[in-house]
Amino acid sequence: MNKTLRQRAILELIKQGPVASQEDLQKALRKRGIKVGQATLSRDIRDLGLSKMAHGYSLSAGDGTSTPALPPVSRLVREFVLEVRAAQNLLVIKTIVGSAQPVAAALDDEDWPEAVGTVAGDDTILIVCPDHKEASKRASRIQEMLV
Repeated sequence: MNKTLRQRAILELIKQGPVASQEDLQKALRKRGIKVGQATLSRDIRDLGLSKMAHGYSLSAGDGTSTPALPPVSRLVREFVLEVRAAQNLLVIKTIVGSAQPVAAALDDEDWPEAVGTVAGDDTILIVCPDHKEASKRASRIQEMLV
């Protein structure tokens, strides 16, 4: 698992609410398909500047610079996207387990005009486009990255 993607998943879990212990964080990551050892998890917690409070780990008060930047969208698509399918004005993108959210975030960061909205689950991304022509255009752009 890529360090940046793993750390982004940790931040997503922490933003959902405090995590009581490293063991709980490790279990939550495992449910997302991310296997991580205790030493690596400790380094990630330190790198992200997480604080251990009475209720568990939480984001430190600060300027938010601890959020890792996403790798280039083309790299994420190449590494994690399995399939791109257009259905009318919708795109359904299948990814490996636990990768849909970072891929969707990277696609959103591209700010392509043919997307109205994006929803990501664990291994599936749904992109809503204004019409089937725009959906096909976006599908082609993503499929070009798979090569």
